[in-house]
Amino acid sequence: MAEAAVDRSSTSGLGPAGRPFSTFERLVAWRYLRARRKEAFISVIAGFSFVGIMLGVATLIIVMAVMNGFRTELVSRILGINGHMIVQPVDGPFIDYPDLASKLAAVPGVKMALPLVEGQVLASAQAGGSTGALVRGARAEDLTTLKTISGNIKSGDLVGYASGEGVLIGTRMADQLGLRVGDLITLTSPDGDITPMGVSPRVKSYKISGLFEIGMSEYDSSIIFMPLEEAQLYFNAEGLVQSIELFVDNPDDIDALRPKVEEAAGRQIAITDWRQRNQTFFSALQVERNVMFMILTLIVLVAALNIISGLIMLVKDKGSDIAILRTMGASAGAIMRIFFMTGAAIGIVGTVAGVLLGVLVCVNIESVRQFFSWISGTVLFNPQVYFLSQLPAEMDLSETISIVVMALTLSFIATIFPAWRASKLDPVQALRYE
Repeated sequence: MAEAAVDRSSTSGLGPAGRPFSTFERLVAWRYLRARRKEAFISVIAGFSFVGIMLGVATLIIVMAVMNGFRTELVSRILGINGHMIVQPVDGPFIDYPDLASKLAAVPGVKMALPLVEGQVLASAQAGGSTGALVRGARAEDLTTLKTISGNIKSGDLVGYASGEGVLIGTRMADQLGLRVGDLITLTSPDGDITPMGVSPRVKSYKISGLFEIGMSEYDSSIIFMPLEEAQLYFNAEGLVQSIELFVDNPDDIDALRPKVEEAAGRQIAITDWRQRNQTFFSALQVERNVMFMILTLIVLVAALNIISGLIMLVKDKGSDIAILRTMGASAGAIMRIFFMTGAAIGIVGTVAGVLLGVLVCVNIESVRQFFSWISGTVLFNPQVYFLSQLPAEMDLSETISIVVMALTLSFIATIFPAWRASKLDPVQALRYE
């Protein structure tokens, strides 16, 4: 094989001692990648190395994309229904909340100010069944502006809500209680009327004017929107609100808005942002992403170790070829580059194939999920457990590049020792390998 390579390179005017990574060196490296009958076992090891790197890269891309999509979807839904900044009173309740909300909404960078009255209740249906719920009292015009709600009304409308006679509930709560638009839902609050016998629970029924579906099961099954004035009466908070939630243009720039909001308020307020309220949740997501990246990197590392074992066996098998090349003038560097290119080719091709496979799966991730759900007969990525109705995937260019660089780096490092070992063999020692 080596003689044929030398003869062919000589006819093209390129000798073994030519420039680095010459046509001759690439030709010999390519010949070593092509399996022959006696080299079948080495070819099998190279094949496993290729498959390992391809699956490792694809798995990293898919898992990271799903985790990115999972975080993006959760953030968009959490921040779509909850304000980015929560303004609460310090020196007394917000009695002048309409004027204060207008002042805060006028701050540059603030899209909307949403006065709220909140309270925990027990929601039940006349036909039976009950569940805990969070009532959020908000003005009808604010909900119309809040597209996360008004843009996701699956049944009914906001007309009854705007008239102050109806409430909005999530589709999952409606399914759980067996309710539809037009039915009555009974709400029971522990903070009711004060009587000589103590505080009696407040029980009142409301007509359901609409069903919304945000796409996050936790919200769709636990939140009830009630007209603000009715919520104030229901929770004994006539003429005041508990907080004002601000929705901003860029949630990541809320620190720059804090002093502007405090100045616009003109009174003592306490500000809590979305990062503080969800710090534990998002910190756990970040830790999980980092740990998953490190664990899945081990797949690529194992494949790189297979490259080492395969090249060491190839060096031993090609001992006579190395002796002939060295005798004909090939330098130690040329030998090293030949075996380096042989191993690196496996890493490069495996990485490229892994990227293509990963992108293909990410683009069709929901179809893949449905296919495996059909095959297994079970619901994969159950929305009752994972909060989202569909499996999200969002590829990040910089992260994908990092995965590619990591895979290529491990592949290249894995080839250094076998290639160095081949370059250190002198002709006499190389012939003894046969």
